[in-house]
Amino acid sequence: MQETMPYKGNKKLVPIARMLRRDMTRQERRLWYGYLSKYPVRFYRQKVLGKYIADFYCAKAKLIVELDGSQHFKPTEQARDEERSRFLEEYGLSVLRISNGEIDTNFEGVCRSIDNIVKERTDRFL
Repeated sequence: MQETMPYKGNKKLVPIARMLRRDMTRQERRLWYGYLSKYPVRFYRQKVLGKYIADFYCAKAKLIVELDGSQHFKPTEQARDEERSRFLEEYGLSVLRISNGEIDTNFEGVCRSIDNIVKERTDRFL
């Protein structure tokens, strides 16, 4: 496992991350404004981590939450997602993948799952 996440050296991704923050999907907006922005442990949205941009990132829990639309279920995209997860996991991060459909049909369950994982990965019980 690597010591620290390579946060620097990705200045080219910063404008893209800003654009993604501004143009969030409906499901990203719902999760951010309906839950994560008010969560007691800080989450960041569209955070540059190494050579990737994470949808949502909690540094304290070393947790990345990725929302997956239908394009992520194609074999080529699944392979890219696996490569990305392996890269991030080398830095001790955990990647939680949630489908947009789950946000639409089981929002409370998604929020409970995120809360449980944050609690498991931190010493803080909210």
